[in-house]
Amino acid sequence: MARLLHELITEQADRCPNAVALVHRQTTLDYAALVRQVAAAARGLLALGLNRGERVAIYLPKQEETVAALFGTALAGGVFVPVNPLLKPEQVAYILRDCNVRILVASRGRADSLESLLPDCPDLHSLILVDAASPPTAHAHHLQVLGWPALLALDETRPPARIIDLDMAAILYTSGSTGKPKGVVLSHGNLLAGASSVAEYLGNRADDRILAILPFSFDYGLSQLTTAFLAGARAVLMDYLLPRDVATMVAREGITGLAAVPPMWVQLAPLKWPRAAVDSLRYLTNSGGAMPRATLAALRRSLPKTTPYLMYGLTEAFRSTYLPPAEIDRRPDSIGKAIPNAEILVVREDGTPCAPGEPGELVHRGALVALGYWNDPAKTAERFRPAPGQPPGLPVPELAVWSGDTVRADEEGFLYFIGRKDDMIKTSGYRVSPTEIEEVLYSSGQAAEAAALGIPHPALGQAIVAVIKPLRDAFNENGLINHCKQHLPNFMTPLQIIAYPTDLPRNPNGKIDRKRLVEELRDRFQEAVS
Repeated sequence: MARLLHELITEQADRCPNAVALVHRQTTLDYAALVRQVAAAARGLLALGLNRGERVAIYLPKQEETVAALFGTALAGGVFVPVNPLLKPEQVAYILRDCNVRILVASRGRADSLESLLPDCPDLHSLILVDAASPPTAHAHHLQVLGWPALLALDETRPPARIIDLDMAAILYTSGSTGKPKGVVLSHGNLLAGASSVAEYLGNRADDRILAILPFSFDYGLSQLTTAFLAGARAVLMDYLLPRDVATMVAREGITGLAAVPPMWVQLAPLKWPRAAVDSLRYLTNSGGAMPRATLAALRRSLPKTTPYLMYGLTEAFRSTYLPPAEIDRRPDSIGKAIPNAEILVVREDGTPCAPGEPGELVHRGALVALGYWNDPAKTAERFRPAPGQPPGLPVPELAVWSGDTVRADEEGFLYFIGRKDDMIKTSGYRVSPTEIEEVLYSSGQAAEAAALGIPHPALGQAIVAVIKPLRDAFNENGLINHCKQHLPNFMTPLQIIAYPTDLPRNPNGKIDRKRLVEELRDRFQEAVS
C-alpha cells in the first residue's frame, strides 16, 4: 500500500503498466509512460538543486506536464504548490514569495506576465517553460531558464531525499476572500488518507474514467487525480469552458465520475445530456457549498442512472462528510455524516458537545487534518486547536480543525449546514443563514445563480440584499420578493433583489465571491436607504 503520494502511480505502473492513466486532448498516457515522465521530472528537479522540503510552484492549466511536475516534485522530496491559472500576476507573485518557491514551472505566456515581478522573488532560482515549440528566452536576470524537454533530459545521480508520510507534500492556497491567501500545508499522509477515504465511499475502481474540470490548486480538484490513481483508473483532464463542452466530453470519453461545485452544477443542470453521457456517468459529486434542491432535482431527471454524492469539506481537512445517496430523498438538506477514518464533532464555544438540533461549530479530527498554515503561526493557532474531549494530562494533545462553520446534528447524527461564521447575516438581532434564503430564490424558477448578502444598514445592523443572475430575460423583482415572503419570515426576506447582468463573480475555486459582491453593492445600497 502506498505510503508516499507518488507511489500511487508507481504501484499502478507495476500492477497494470498498460492501463490508461491520463488523457488530455489527443494525448493518452498509460501508467508506465506516466511513471517515466514523473521519474524524469524528479531527476531534472534534483539536477537543478532541489532539496528536501523546498517548494516547486506549478502555474499551468491541466495538462500532462502539470501532473508530471506535481508528482515529480513529490518523488524528488520537494513540496509542490499548484497555482490556480486564473490568478493575476500579483497574486501569483505573492504566493511565490510567501512560501519561498525555488523552482517555477509555467508556460511562456504566464512567465511573461510575471516578468516584472519575478525579481522580487529572491528565493526563486529556476524557471521551467513547458512550451517546447521554441527555445526559452531570458526572463528575470537571476533565473536559470530551461524548457520542459531539457528538464526531462537532465541526468542526476543524486538520490531523492528520504521522506516519510508525515513530511510535507503540498501547499494549497485558499482563495483569500478575507485577505491575503493562506497556504494550507498537507503531508503525504494527509493526501493519501483523503484519496483512500473518498475512493472507499465512491466505490472507485480501475474501470472508472474521472473527468477533472476543477483546478488542481483546489483540494477537491486535486483529489480527482489522487482517487483515480489510487484505483488504477484514468483521469481525463479538461479546462472548464462552456456547460455543453462538459456534457460532450462526458459522452465522448465515457466518463463515469464527475465532480463540480454548485455554480457549475447550476449551469449543467438544464442541459439535455447526450445519451452516451446518460449511460456512462456512474456518479456525480458536489462540494464547495450546498447544491440547490431545484438543481439536484433537474440533474436527477436528466441523469437517472447517475448516483449523486453531496459532500462537505474544507481545505484544512480536505473532506469531512458525505450524504449516502440512499438518504437524499429523506434528508435532501443534510451534509451527511463523517467520511471513513474521520470523526466530526459539533461543539459549543467552550468545546462541550451540542445536543441534537443545537447549532454549534463543526470540528474535524483524524488523519486528514492538515499540518497548519504556511508561515502563519497565529492563524494556525486559531484554526488548529486541541480536539475536544481529550483526557487531561496528555503530553502532546491531538490537534483538530475548528472549521468556523456552524452546523447542527439531528437525533440520528446527520449534519445540517447553517452557515459560516463570517457569512452569517446579522439583521434585526437575528443570525440568518444565506443558504436558506438562496434555496428559496432558486425554488422560484427565476434565478440561474443567487447570493444572499448582508449589507451594512443604520437601523437593521445588516440588511439582506439578494443578487441573482436571472434565468430569463423577464425579471420581476416584486414577484420574486413576494415569493420569498411566502416561504420566509419577514426578517429573512430580502429588502432588495438585484439582477446581475453577467455570471456572478467567483473566487479562484469557483465559489461565488460574496465579499466582492458586498463591496460592489455597499455604496449603491446605502445611497438607496439614506
